[in-house]
Amino acid sequence: MGVLKSIETGDAGPVAWIDPDRYTQHNLAVGDGLAGFGAVLQALPEGSAKVDTRRVFADGNHVFAHTDYNFFGPKIGFDIFRFKDGRIVEHWDNLQETPADPNPSGHTMIDGPTDASDLASTETNKALVRSFLDDILVNGRLDKLAGYFDGDNYAQHNPQIGDGLSGLGAALEAMAAQGITMKYDTIHTVLGEGNFVLAVSEGHLGGVHSSFYDLFRIENGRIAEHWDTIEAIPPSTEWKNENGKFGFPA
Repeated sequence: MGVLKSIETGDAGPVAWIDPDRYTQHNLAVGDGLAGFGAVLQALPEGSAKVDTRRVFADGNHVFAHTDYNFFGPKIGFDIFRFKDGRIVEHWDNLQETPADPNPSGHTMIDGPTDASDLASTETNKALVRSFLDDILVNGRLDKLAGYFDGDNYAQHNPQIGDGLSGLGAALEAMAAQGITMKYDTIHTVLGEGNFVLAVSEGHLGGVHSSFYDLFRIENGRIAEHWDTIEAIPPSTEWKNENGKFGFPA
């Protein structure tokens, strides 16, 4: 996306896509409106920013992107933009520091397929992901877990977890042994294009209030691949805007 790439290039042209009178910012480290976006760009050390957007999808008036950043340090991020009258009026994101090494199965947080297919199944795939999150991550109905996957055929891009349900199970056991819990409390939105579905949720990881962005690739009605970012939500006293991390339209 041109707006994201402009962070690297400094090109002012793509900023014209932003509606300066209606732009609402949900990155809690950035001030609201176009002025807040501009202030962050000015604070970046000159020549330090890098932006490599690997995936871009659209769902109605929302566009969501998956990007490899150097933005005050290397990060992997998801960005969501809401458009109205052809201009960007709202932005959400979730950033996680890029790990130094691939995960146990050799995957990075950003590699893998990039192009959407099976466009006629968008709503079916979104419903599948919402059901998975509700069953497994919100309500802990682990007896239903296997039904969402094709055996052990599951590619995982979380930096701590290996492929397959076997890799997921091993990671959950390791977390439990360390007393680390992960709980999703609220699913805020589910967006999709074809076989790619992005879910935005709120919960706690190791007792820390967190935002979870999970991108799934669906194949033949089953979850085939997963990417994510997890970001701690700071206390409201540290927010640079008052819009909150979520605030998605109903």
